[in-house]
Amino acid sequence: MFLADSWKDYEVLDTGDGEKLERWGDIILRRPDPQTIWPKAQEKLWKSAQAHYHRSERGGGEWEFLKKLPERWTVKHGDLSFYVRPTGFKHTGLFPEQAANWIWMSDLIRKDGRKDIKVLNLFGYTGGATLACAAAGAHVTHVDAAKGMVQWAKENRELSKLPEDRFRWIVEDALRFVQRELRRGNSYDGILMDPPSYGRGPSGEVWKLENELYGLIDTCAQALSKEPLFFLINSYTTGFQASVLSNMLEKCVVSRFGGKVDSEELCLPVTAGGVLPCGASGRWQRD
Repeated sequence: MFLADSWKDYEVLDTGDGEKLERWGDIILRRPDPQTIWPKAQEKLWKSAQAHYHRSERGGGEWEFLKKLPERWTVKHGDLSFYVRPTGFKHTGLFPEQAANWIWMSDLIRKDGRKDIKVLNLFGYTGGATLACAAAGAHVTHVDAAKGMVQWAKENRELSKLPEDRFRWIVEDALRFVQRELRRGNSYDGILMDPPSYGRGPSGEVWKLENELYGLIDTCAQALSKEPLFFLINSYTTGFQASVLSNMLEKCVVSRFGGKVDSEELCLPVTAGGVLPCGASGRWQRD
């Protein structure tokens, strides 16, 4: 497994009965997690939650605030800083398990030593991976169809005090942007993507992962430079196991560039015991 065990400002305190109890800085949140089908380990600990997201049987849900929380607050990972807040659909603006991938990509960028490394982050959300790659020395193109998420990522860039000239911010459909980059002859040394199971682009484009992912990966592989460093796929979709990601990377990237693929579950350590599964990641890197 890829274990994100490098956090100080974030912690999974306990899991069970379809929920997880997390510490985000000094704030304790209780959120649903359908995979935690075992009993809670420390029942009393759950009373420390300051906000609780209740899922509705009709879909979605809402937050119950047990104590007054700031509108948003900051958590740090190493030298990077991020704004987090409870959002309408249970999320906080950060997926902490991705820190395992941030470290992997950052190490590859630093070890390569080139000063002109270009990285493309598709479905970039609030910019965790974007900031990590830029802090390692890369120039990063951050693409997301949601204007609000791109704005949040820009605010995280300012919060982390990273140079503005290392970033390019794009609000657009991911596939459409990559196709345009190919026509322009632009290429990237590293590409990563965190596609949703289902979504709509800024012009109403419908995205369904099982229909679109392979084509997107194959198109992105054509946008890799002659000496690429990495290609990363994240999947939170039930049924898309790590071996599915490996197969697509083998067909689309290894067939063109050689290199090696490693695909595993992405997990967070749980202080009360065990690990919390958080989807899967497929990693390709050059030999």
